[in-house]
Amino acid sequence: MLTEQRKALILAALQSRGQAVAKDLAVELGVSEDTIRRDMRDMAAAGLLKRVHGGALPLSPELPDLTVRRSLSSDVKSALGAKAASLIQPGQMVFLDGGTTTAAIARHLPRDIALTIATHSPTIAAEFEHHVHIEVILIGGRLYKHSMVSVGATAMSAIDALRPDLFFLGVTAVHAVHGLSTGDFEEAAIKRHIAEASAETYLTATTDKLDRLSPCRIMALDKLSGLIVPADTDEAVLAPYRATGIAVMAG
Repeated sequence: MLTEQRKALILAALQSRGQAVAKDLAVELGVSEDTIRRDMRDMAAAGLLKRVHGGALPLSPELPDLTVRRSLSSDVKSALGAKAASLIQPGQMVFLDGGTTTAAIARHLPRDIALTIATHSPTIAAEFEHHVHIEVILIGGRLYKHSMVSVGATAMSAIDALRPDLFFLGVTAVHAVHGLSTGDFEEAAIKRHIAEASAETYLTATTDKLDRLSPCRIMALDKLSGLIVPADTDEAVLAPYRATGIAVMAG
């Protein structure tokens, strides 16, 4: 079998199964496991997949900048935001990550609710301009413009002074085995730091982020208190996430 044929079949396995296991593909294709691993190394170098122990996973799609993302899947993100907002109780300190789905959480909060909102995103902070009962703590630092969030040592130090009741996290990829990940090393570190400071962490995720992997690991899935996904997500897709023991909620 030609190399390009093997690579096409590896990509087909990723698409149909959500993963490619080197040992299984070697048996199916009648070649050595080393051959499959070499193909996967070449494909990873070409940006076609993400290598993991024993095989490969699909790469998360490259995200456009924040301005473009605001127009994508807006109805789905609004429903996720409404579900997340329903978990928030008056008097809590809530840390909101950057991102368009998190902005939807902000927009679903009642105008008369009394809260403290902490965020390292100036665009999220601006959502509360007219919420007279919400105190906003804006974390500063170096601005990572792709996601419009503060990162770096200054942001880390300010987060150390907070103990949020809830953290609503945003990621670019979620996997039941390999956990939560994103595309930037410093942003991943900030997200992990906020989660460690918070009593509970919830993730809102559209279906295109499920069963994917990005380059920079944030934390394991079992560190979450709950995963909020679109109401029409296939139960077969959700089964591995439910098996971890975390709460999976429909938004």
